[in-house]
Amino acid sequence: MRLGKIIGTVVSDTKANGYESRKILVVQPIDAAEKPVGTSFLAIDAVQAGVGDLVLTIEEGNSARQVIKDEDALTVKTVVAAIVDEISK
Repeated sequence: MRLGKIIGTVVSDTKANGYESRKILVVQPIDAAEKPVGTSFLAIDAVQAGVGDLVLTIEEGNSARQVIKDEDALTVKTVVAAIVDEISK
């Protein structure tokens, strides 16, 4: 799992198998202090997250497909699996 912040959405007329009818979000990885680390990436939304939300993502295909309950979506690799309410240090 990776901690991140939603910084945008993606709109596409044509999507690969497994992405149809799903919201695609742009995720910026962050550290526990909420500072950006690394390069942003795309993830399917499984929890109705929105821009500005802190989230946890899963970046492993089989686990991601289990979260979205679609074992046939073989092109899916990354999903937003949880919205983070608070980070305690």
